[in-house]
Amino acid sequence: MSDGHEADAKTAGEVPRGADVDSVVVLDFGSQYSRLIARRVRELNVYSELLPFDTPWREIAARKPKAVILSGGPASVYEDGSPHPDPAIWTGGVPILGICYGLHLMAEGLGGEVVSFERKEFGPAIVSVTSGDGLFAGLEPEQPVWMSHGDSIRRLPDGFGSTARTDSTPYAAVADPGRRMYGIQFHPEVVHTKSGRDILRNFVVEIAGARQNWTAVNFIASTVDEIRNRVDAHSLATGTDGKVLCALSGGVDSAVAATLVHRAVGDRLICVHVDHGMMRKNETELLQTAFEQLGVRVIVVNARERFLRKLEGVTDPEQKRHIIGNEFIRVFEEEAVKLGQIAFLTQGTLYPDVIESATSSNEKAAAKIKTHHNVGGLPDDIAFQLIEPLRYLFKDEVRAVGTELGLPDSMVQRQPFPGPGLAIRIIGEVTADRLDTLREADWIVIDEIKAAGLYRSVWQSFAILTPVRSVGVMGDGRTYANLVAIRAVTSEDAMTADWAKLPYDVLGRISSRIVNEVPGVNRVVYDISSKPPATIEWE
Repeated sequence: MSDGHEADAKTAGEVPRGADVDSVVVLDFGSQYSRLIARRVRELNVYSELLPFDTPWREIAARKPKAVILSGGPASVYEDGSPHPDPAIWTGGVPILGICYGLHLMAEGLGGEVVSFERKEFGPAIVSVTSGDGLFAGLEPEQPVWMSHGDSIRRLPDGFGSTARTDSTPYAAVADPGRRMYGIQFHPEVVHTKSGRDILRNFVVEIAGARQNWTAVNFIASTVDEIRNRVDAHSLATGTDGKVLCALSGGVDSAVAATLVHRAVGDRLICVHVDHGMMRKNETELLQTAFEQLGVRVIVVNARERFLRKLEGVTDPEQKRHIIGNEFIRVFEEEAVKLGQIAFLTQGTLYPDVIESATSSNEKAAAKIKTHHNVGGLPDDIAFQLIEPLRYLFKDEVRAVGTELGLPDSMVQRQPFPGPGLAIRIIGEVTADRLDTLREADWIVIDEIKAAGLYRSVWQSFAILTPVRSVGVMGDGRTYANLVAIRAVTSEDAMTADWAKLPYDVLGRISSRIVNEVPGVNRVVYDISSKPPATIEWE
């Protein structure tokens, strides 16, 4: 799988390469939906990559994309300082699709005019298709779509014609088939646009000619070859035996990453699981058993006291993440010394981790939400070269790869669990007693969710121990005890999420069991916030 550029010296697998796979570049102009565009293209089995809006055309062209998609954004193209792409994009000869703000950029950049219209459109709308080919080939003439714009095109550039309209917008879609340039005022990437997938498919596959060969099988083959070649080359150059460490947390991401690397280097992989005391109930024991059955060597390091000492008195969530990230690496470095000379460390970093941490130049348009312990939380003087084979995959793609690798559903379909573990589900200071309280409450949440047959239908479900204490009554006596919050969300890729509408009887059983079975808790509340504006985790 190839994107046309080399990974840096510290990272393997940054962009899949080595196989003949077509790609699409998505330029990010700050839309909340930019990542969703990239995801929707991948759902067509076409590799997509999200790049900052000001990426020079020469860098885009070096990737040899089959097409470029310009995302929406909050700015107006006629405002000073509004984001614009490299003008060379208009003469690059690659098919272009502009979405909302991207449409306005195309119109303005090629000689048209964009203005603020009095009749703005936000929310659901119906577009009337006036040209049934191109983007709308095979679709009905009336299309439900999702609009979100205050600006509109007043004058089209030469060569363009309108292909769809609404009562408010005469240029709801435009096209210059000769130059293979297309634009739409609405958002095909959101579920509210009924035929959005078909519209993207018409552009990516039919117009741009991208082959739909971005598959789990191709990804595994190319990634295994890439890892093996990189480790072998380093081993040959340094005269070492090419051992690789893997940070095995127990979640699906690190499990899939470990299995990929094990397929590439075999017994040279040594998995290290750091038991920092912030895992879910019985998780370390279950993890060790599962990987031993897969024939993968696992070393369990009991570092509970060590991490608790480092976290003593710490209440700031970012500081927690940095402490945990640094301490993880220090533990691995110490284990590496015991095991001999080891140059590589495998991590299960995913694309959403990279996007939300916004630590690289490739994420200029994204605001930093929080530091993920395995991205921005790593120390600057890390002694390893990183192997991150999943760095540009979304969670559903990781699950597909895990299934193709033969991992059991019980591992592949596990709900996501943060690397810092329960530490970021305890609001305030992390102590052994507070960990024990949360661990028991969290166990009850998962137990009841599974018993209700809902585990696979929610993205994540867990408990949070708050710093709030409240008055209650138990056995005719007054209590003043902890408040536990329950969080359950539905999502496709963790970039956005909605609170799960759990049945009242399930919530009732969870609440009843927690206050009766977990000492020191007398009140349970349910979090009904979506992402955005909230995040999935509380810290």
